[in-house]
Amino acid sequence: MRKNSIKNTRINQEVQKELSTLIQREVKDPRIAPMTSVSEAVVAPDLKTAKIYVTVFGSAEEKANTLKGLKNASAFLRTQLARNLNLRNTPVLTFVLDDSIEHGMKMNEIIQSLHISEDEDEVRTLADVEDEDDEDME
Repeated sequence: MRKNSIKNTRINQEVQKELSTLIQREVKDPRIAPMTSVSEAVVAPDLKTAKIYVTVFGSAEEKANTLKGLKNASAFLRTQLARNLNLRNTPVLTFVLDDSIEHGMKMNEIIQSLHISEDEDEVRTLADVEDEDDEDME
């Protein structure tokens, strides 16, 4: 099976969906933050390994604790994955912290602040122009 095949894409999506459900409903580890989501699952073409990208909203300490909790629960998650999905091999799960959503939110805030400051400059410029026009009319 090739890396970008339709079958591999479907397996990635199913693993992502199943792990999201399992993490939210089945895992009882208090270290795992309640705002944890699986952003992507990349299963190797031979179905032996999988990188699971996880997004955690919280402090750096909460992120580290969540990763530790997920690594501790990986055997349980793998067992549940084997029960729920009919795969030839159940992949060994490796959890990776994904900061792309947080990075995107920061970039969006920066862009929004630039737009606001530019709009304020334009408003001031337009107000100045209107004042100049009023002065010229007098």
